[in-house]
Amino acid sequence: MINNGIEEIDLTFLIKKIWNKKIIIVATSLFFAAIMVSYNIFITKPTYKSTTKIYAVNQNEKEKTLTVQDIQIGTNLVKDYQQIILSSDVLEETITKNNLNISQKSLANKIEITAPKDTRVVEIIVEDKDANKASDIANSLRESSIKKIKSITKINEITTIEEAKPSNVPASPNVKRNGVIAFIFGLVLSISIIVIREILDDKVKRPEDIEDVLDMILLGVIPKQEKGKNND
Repeated sequence: MINNGIEEIDLTFLIKKIWNKKIIIVATSLFFAAIMVSYNIFITKPTYKSTTKIYAVNQNEKEKTLTVQDIQIGTNLVKDYQQIILSSDVLEETITKNNLNISQKSLANKIEITAPKDTRVVEIIVEDKDANKASDIANSLRESSIKKIKSITKINEITTIEEAKPSNVPASPNVKRNGVIAFIFGLVLSISIIVIREILDDKVKRPEDIEDVLDMILLGVIPKQEKGKNND
């Protein structure tokens, strides 16, 4: 619709156009989803994550009770622990223990260090294409890190909360999530193409188009005659 030289979009007409193309839209969305799922299942190699957790306690040798000050100091040192775990000595020792044929940088890229807020728990997460190797690396990294942290920070006690175990479920790719994302992408793409084509199409398709384009009053419309029928 054109009003004072400005083209207006008939939303009702667009919605009807989109609804009429619903089969094509759904088919396109399913096609994208199928391609993504197939790629994730048959081409992408899955990776597995394994997590080990440690807890650092700065306990006085004479006093066997844990003070509030100990907890506060430990919380502030968590970031230091992260740097120590990813230090060159710890990484190199882990590579040697596991006979890894990779560089320290490559190993560091497999490692994620997290620390839940307001806790002294440090999580060491390792991701690898081999579930067993991921857990072995995580446990070796934990052992090397504990020795290094004790020697640098003089922390008296570092406890292993949880040892790393091989995971049976891949961390990536997330086939279901990626399939849904691909379906939504196909949906948005197909609808966008339909809308854009309709907006750019300047052909006269409705009686209203004649009034809008020519700025003339439409007096009547000749109905479309069905084939095979004769007029009386």
